[in-house]
Amino acid sequence: MKRCEWANKSELEQSYHDNEWGVPIHDDRKLFEFLILEGAQAGLSWSTILKKREGYRKAFDNFDARKISQYSESTVSRLLADPGIIRNRLKINAAVTNARAFLKVQEEFGSFDRYIWQFVNGRPIRNSRRKMTDIPASTSESEAMSRDLQKRGFKFVGPTICYAFMQAVGMVNDHVVDCFRYKEL
Repeated sequence: MKRCEWANKSELEQSYHDNEWGVPIHDDRKLFEFLILEGAQAGLSWSTILKKREGYRKAFDNFDARKISQYSESTVSRLLADPGIIRNRLKINAAVTNARAFLKVQEEFGSFDRYIWQFVNGRPIRNSRRKMTDIPASTSESEAMSRDLQKRGFKFVGPTICYAFMQAVGMVNDHVVDCFRYKEL
């Protein structure tokens, strides 16, 4: 079975590739989870984040934005000591800031899903990449998303992070054309 080459490094990456990456997500909690995880990845490998994903779920109240929006400085200090996550103050503070901004977007649009999927007109963009090196770091859609998220107060949402988010939550299908998941999605 042919896969995108990045998925052949570990069983964890293979499972994530085969079952999650590029599958359209419309659940607000899952969308928030990926927004936080993609921001945490900045400067790191996705495999590092995948290995710490359960730690993030535990440390960040299963990505409950309401609870995270209420985190105090003492909670942030506790998180900075948690080896189950990336212990970076800027990234942890960004998760709290993003939870607050996320709740405001939900209030304004009725759901984060309705807001975020507008950047691809409500349906996945199906690309036809022949090899991984054909995949750009960002696109005009991820740049527009980044600008708008930043305007709304979100942090760690640059165009590259936004594009990785779009790939993860199925807003774009960037499986290479000879990957078995390309046709399935």
